[in-house]
Amino acid sequence: MNPEIQSKSARPALEQGVERQPPIAQKPNIETSSDAMPGNLPITNPSSSPKKLTLIPLIFLIYFEVAGGPYGEEPAVQAAGPLFAIIGFLVFPFIWSIPEALITAELSTAYPGNGGFVIWAERAFGPFWGSLMGTWKFLSGVINIAAFPVLCIDYAQKIIPAFESGLPRYLAILGSTLALSFLNYTGLTIVGYAAVVLAIVSLSPFILMSLIAIPKIHPKRWISLGQKGVKKDWNLFFNTLFWNLNFWDNVSTLAGEVDRPQETFPRALFIAVIFTCVAYLIPLFAVTGSVSVAQSEWEAGFHAEAAEMIAGKWLKYWIEVGAVLSAIGLFEAQLSSSAFQLLGMADLGFLPKFFAIRSKWFNTPWVGILLSTLITLGVSYMDFTDIISSANFLYGLGMLLEFASFLWLRRKLPSLKRPYRVPMRLPLLVIMCLIPSGFLVLVMAIATKTVYLISGVMTAAGIGWFFLMKFCRSKNIFKFGIVEVEER
Repeated sequence: MNPEIQSKSARPALEQGVERQPPIAQKPNIETSSDAMPGNLPITNPSSSPKKLTLIPLIFLIYFEVAGGPYGEEPAVQAAGPLFAIIGFLVFPFIWSIPEALITAELSTAYPGNGGFVIWAERAFGPFWGSLMGTWKFLSGVINIAAFPVLCIDYAQKIIPAFESGLPRYLAILGSTLALSFLNYTGLTIVGYAAVVLAIVSLSPFILMSLIAIPKIHPKRWISLGQKGVKKDWNLFFNTLFWNLNFWDNVSTLAGEVDRPQETFPRALFIAVIFTCVAYLIPLFAVTGSVSVAQSEWEAGFHAEAAEMIAGKWLKYWIEVGAVLSAIGLFEAQLSSSAFQLLGMADLGFLPKFFAIRSKWFNTPWVGILLSTLITLGVSYMDFTDIISSANFLYGLGMLLEFASFLWLRRKLPSLKRPYRVPMRLPLLVIMCLIPSGFLVLVMAIATKTVYLISGVMTAAGIGWFFLMKFCRSKNIFKFGIVEVEER
């Protein structure tokens, strides 16, 4: 949903493994590719549409998959003080964002089809794990999406108080969700270029605020450990970092819609990592260095208050408008990933064939968009604190499976054609994956009993869904895109 590095060291890691190769011939239909990719399932081939995602729109789609701006980084300061917040946004990308981006770059270019991480888990461990990966990631994604229309209405209610509660609020959430979903329906290319515009407009006030703040900065404030007597909330601190720096792999479900994915994906991910990190760090340095307030004031949304202190109300209003635009960008990028994930799963035979139907006008997976929107609407009207926590728990399970899939594929298929290859041998790759995996285990270990219960029920539903689809396939209840999936 939602950093940073002066990543000169990341550049060789992202670029050295790229092998210059001619683009793979692309056909509109599904084909098996058993010669290159062993297993029972085919890899979905890219769409036959001439309108492909190019480098610039892809960069900004990745940016909105992950961050959407420095909105939401403030609780890190509230939890642990300026110094630890700065260190967190400098260091955490190296132990989380870069490994996830590197894995996404390698596997998305090795298997450049819609479905992304679902394909990777299936290739590594078989159809059951591919289906379960799809369940974990899809549910975590659509529940996460539900927060963004609510955020838009929360900001709008400052101008229109009627949106605060009751029927007007419900109708506003319904209307905004449907309108944003329709924009998604009009095409991924349109969504990509809209993301470029939304990023420019929503980031502009932070650039201005940072420039205006320069004369007011006192560098000694950067090394503050926080107020004396204020206990550090490490749970909030680490969850804030995780929330703002995850979802790099979501874009993998769009690989079939990208122009020359073998070349475009590594470049887009490399640029997006640096761009996202800088977008977090510059405002953080500017505000912590120029504004002196109680640590408790650093709640989500404090950047708008800081903008008023630094430049005036006009900049505060601009940042608040930018927050709405950022939420729109986050909604569009993540809805696209969820919808194309369903399309990819249908192409792979995990879902009935009708999930792969595209709009004749816009070539978008309208069934996936519709289902994702309906689930999003249902969650939007709930008090979903525990559900959101459960969605993050499911995302963590999916990431553990993703790390395992990456390592197993390196071991199992060392000669697989990888247009981009992380330039490390297996022992170093194990270390690279163990560090973020340890963090995931830590975050999940401190979850509440309610989160364990909800996550367990959702996981059980995912397991049941796999066997239900297997039964439907055997009885020809629905049409599936491929022959029956067999267990390995």
